Amino acid sequence: MISYLWAESKGHVIGMNGNLPWKLPADMHYFKQTTTNNIILAGSKTYKSFGRPLPHRLNVVLTHQEDNRFPDEVMVIHNVNDFLKFANNNKEKEIFVVGGAQIFKLLLPYVDRLYRTSIDYKFDGDTVMPKINYDEFNLIKETIGKLDSKNIYPHKFDVFERK
Repeated sequence: MISYLWAESKGHVIGMNGNLPWKLPADMHYFKQTTTNNIILAGSKTYKSFGRPLPHRLNVVLTHQEDNRFPDEVMVIHNVNDFLKFANNNKEKEIFVVGGAQIFKLLLPYVDRLYRTSIDYKFDGDTVMPKINYDEFNLIKETIGKLDSKNIYPHKFDVFERK
């Protein structure tokens, strides 16, 4: 199963200067809890923003660049067809596409499930989530995030499945 997992603020902002424009520990915990023991797929810029391979997950990078150097434990795939073959051969694991915007746009026809964290705050950003037609998906779970001294922005976690 191919799933998207991302956080967005008002205006569908997902990034600023290669990073998240907010600090929301509850979302980081959700990301870790949801993706652990599965597969994450990122573009090269998103992967580099992690600073290292994320533990307890197979880290896969989709990039057209042949000269990128990644750690040995990171699998590199160079085109969508090879990724789809990889996904077909790994159906026992959920594959979480985690960004960036170009990867989300490229793989949208193939996504089965969406894990969206919505942050009810307007942040400045230079990267927005590509448009998704939510008429093609059913909302199957909605969880309101708790506000506290470390999680100061109203947020919720939604899960959608393709109809």
